[in-house]
Amino acid sequence: MLESSGMKEHICKQNGATLFTSESVSEGHPDKVCDAIADAILDDILAQDRDARAAVEVACTTGVVMIFGEVTTKGYSDINAITRKTIQGIGYHSPTFGFDGGTCGVLVSIDEQSSDISGAVNASREEVSHTAKDKFDRQGAGDQGMMFGFACRETEGFSAKTKGAFMPLPIQLAHMLALRLAEVRKKGILAYIGPDGKTQVTMRYEGGKPVAVDRIVVSAMHLENVKMKNMADDIIETVIKPVIPLKWFPGGRIEKDRILVNPSGKFVKGGPLADSGLTGRKIIVDTYGGSARHGGGSFSGKDPSKVDRSGSYYARYAAKNIVAAGFADRLEVQVAYAIGRSHPVSISATAFGTERVPLERINALLESHEVFDFRPAAIIHNLKLKRPIYSPCAAYGHFGRTGLKLPWEELALVPAIKAALGKPTL
Repeated sequence: MLESSGMKEHICKQNGATLFTSESVSEGHPDKVCDAIADAILDDILAQDRDARAAVEVACTTGVVMIFGEVTTKGYSDINAITRKTIQGIGYHSPTFGFDGGTCGVLVSIDEQSSDISGAVNASREEVSHTAKDKFDRQGAGDQGMMFGFACRETEGFSAKTKGAFMPLPIQLAHMLALRLAEVRKKGILAYIGPDGKTQVTMRYEGGKPVAVDRIVVSAMHLENVKMKNMADDIIETVIKPVIPLKWFPGGRIEKDRILVNPSGKFVKGGPLADSGLTGRKIIVDTYGGSARHGGGSFSGKDPSKVDRSGSYYARYAAKNIVAAGFADRLEVQVAYAIGRSHPVSISATAFGTERVPLERINALLESHEVFDFRPAAIIHNLKLKRPIYSPCAAYGHFGRTGLKLPWEELALVPAIKAALGKPTL
C-alpha cells in the first residue's frame, strides 16, 4: 500500500514488518527561520490589503537575512521590523546562540509582481474569451503545476492528542516532538536547549497499519558543557514520554538504544550561525513527511492566488473530508493547473485499495461542482484565504494542526459528501 505512493525508496522491511520514517524541524532551524519571516511579512501585507499579491523569499546565514521577491499592495509593510521581531520571537534574541534578531543585518530587495503574471490572474483566459460562466471563472491560476493533498486514518487510534488530524503517524509524531522541544525550551523546563533542532520518527507497520514506534531521533541545539547522557535522559522524560504513550513502544517500554539524542555527540553551533537557510527548503516537512507525493511547490511567503499554496490546501481539504466521511482509509488527491486558466487541467484521486465506494465515483465527485470547486477564486472564497492566517503554519507543518482551526483542516463538507456518495458499498 505504501509502496504505491511512490515512496518505495524510503521503505525497508525487517522481520516481515515495514518501517517508514519522517522528520520534522524546529522553528529555529535556518530554513524555518526563513519560512517564518516570509509568512510574517505576508500576514502583515494581507492585514492591510486583502487583495495584495506576494511571493516573498528569504535567505539567512551568519549575521544576515536577505528578503527578496515580488509584492504588489496598496499597504505598507515595515519588512525590517517584522524580520527582527520574528527572529527574536523564535528565540534568537541575544548572542548566546550565535544569531540575534536585534543586531543582524537585514537586506531587502522587493519588486512588484510581473505584469504578465498579474494579468493572467486578474483576467482568466475564460474571461478574455467570453466563456466565463460565473465570477469564479474570471480569475486565472497564478502558475502552472501539480499539487497533492493527502489524508489517512492512522492518527485516529493513536491518542486523544492526534484525533482529528487524519495524518500519517510518522510525520504527526515528529511534529509533536518538535513542538514539545520548543515548549520545554520556552518554558525553561530545559533551559539549556537552543532554538534549532530536529526530530525523526520511524514507525513499524504490519499489514499496512502502524503497530509500534521503532526508532526516535532528536537533535537539539544546546549550551556548551552539557553532558550528553543527562541531556538524553532529560529529552526522554520531558519531550518523548509526554508525547508518545508507552504502549506504542515495543514491549510497552522505552528501550534507550531505540532513542538517539544528538547522535553527532554535540550540537552547540546551530541556526544561521552553523548553516544557511532558505524559504521552501522543507516542503516534505511542511506536508506529509514523504507518505504522499509532492508537486514541488513551497508555501511560505505566497499569497493564495499562488496555486502552489491554495491548490495544495484545497486538495488536502478534499482528501481529509472524504476520509473523515468514511469513504476511504487513505486518499491522495492530485490537481493540476495552467497559468491564466480558472479550471484545473486535471483532478484525480487514488485510495490505494482502501476505497469504500468505486473510485470512479470519488473522482467524479471531485471533478463536479456538486461539493468541491477547485477553481482558484472559489478556493480562496470558500476557505476565506485572504486573511493573515499563515504565520502559525511556518513551522511544525501546514496539515494536521487540529488546535489552530485552519480552514483547510475543517470537516465542513462531510455531510455533503455523505449525501452525494450515499452509503459505503465496498
